[in-house]
Amino acid sequence: MQAQVQKAGSKATIKLAGRFDFNAHRHFRDAYEPQLGASEVKEFEIDFGQVDYVDSSALGMLLMLKEKAQASAKGVALVNCRGTVKQVLDIANFGKLFQMR
Repeated sequence: MQAQVQKAGSKATIKLAGRFDFNAHRHFRDAYEPQLGASEVKEFEIDFGQVDYVDSSALGMLLMLKEKAQASAKGVALVNCRGTVKQVLDIANFGKLFQMR
């Protein structure tokens, strides 16, 4: 998996590509951790536009990010979810936990 961070104003967008699974843990953490301490960042936007697979460990990583972001008074939104990725997120009721656009 690849993770690229783009900052615009108060939003940090993390664009993911490939399989979001246990092997992506380090890449995902390395993408968001520097932004947790950035006072100008108020929201994380996780872009799933190029993700073709998620597993339960990816769901856990998203929940971990949500907890850390909330502790830093930051929001988390999941965007461009489609296909089987959207189905997995829907089954896990992530629409109730995250803003989904």
